[in-house]
Amino acid sequence: MEIPVIDFSKLNGDKRGDTMALLHEACEKWGCFMVENHEIDTQLMGKVKQLINAYYEENLKESFYQSEIAKRLEKQQNTSDIDWESTFFIWHRPTSNINEISNISQELCQTMDEYIAQLLKLGEKLSELMSENLGLEKDYIKKAFSGNGEGPAVGTKVAKYPQCPRPELVRGLREHTDAGGIILLLQDDKVPGLEFFKDGKWVEIPPSKNNAIFVNTGDQVEVLSNGLYRSVVHRVMPDNNGSRISIATFYNPIGDAIISPAPKLLYPSNFRYGDYLKLYGSTKFGEKAPRFESMKNMINGHKIIPA
Repeated sequence: MEIPVIDFSKLNGDKRGDTMALLHEACEKWGCFMVENHEIDTQLMGKVKQLINAYYEENLKESFYQSEIAKRLEKQQNTSDIDWESTFFIWHRPTSNINEISNISQELCQTMDEYIAQLLKLGEKLSELMSENLGLEKDYIKKAFSGNGEGPAVGTKVAKYPQCPRPELVRGLREHTDAGGIILLLQDDKVPGLEFFKDGKWVEIPPSKNNAIFVNTGDQVEVLSNGLYRSVVHRVMPDNNGSRISIATFYNPIGDAIISPAPKLLYPSNFRYGDYLKLYGSTKFGEKAPRFESMKNMINGHKIIPA
């Protein structure tokens, strides 16, 4: 099984319909996909990875291999409750904490801020395309995630999955779904490890080529879409031949955002069957979706308009 690839360069031409359909299918059936030709500066992407790798080597690598996690693996103790990863989290929106991170250089701060500014445009564009595919207003997801604030919350989990001497004994990151909204991953272009669960089997996500951004949808997109789009279980497997870099940026609801399924995507409920039959009599040979919408309008106190 090959993961869907969404080519953003085709969104403005005669291939737009096919591209939108492919995106919709990816969100419905996979919960993840690759984005190519996203217009993020590829040199900037490379610089982010280079600086993060250097930060890990200088500040985190030695302490990781001396950590309790490494000691438990070395002694072959129970590792079912640990993850073989070295990680830290950067908040970008609504407020940034990047300058509070220990030993971080101004070059890395500046580079990350420039990258996030470009990546945020991609996140917002994806939220608009998903909203459109769901039949919602273009800014529906963005507004839902913004709550009463000025925009969605944005943060980045920076992770290194260090070279592992006994990869068969531990997970890089245990099986889980993501709590948030739209996750945009800048990942390693050489070392594999990311796997998604689809149709009863684990599917390996290959290292990113052609500067593609890997995207997956989180639990809040599944809720908002009333289950039409999926939040899929995934994991990271460690590697004994190399360390893997993962820079995952979360386009999430802010903390006080109230999340619920979009009303337009809900079936009507709590109606009298007799009322439905009355409407059905005049709309039997039409599409059922307008009939369902009319029932919702009736329940909400509006006059039924036959479809």
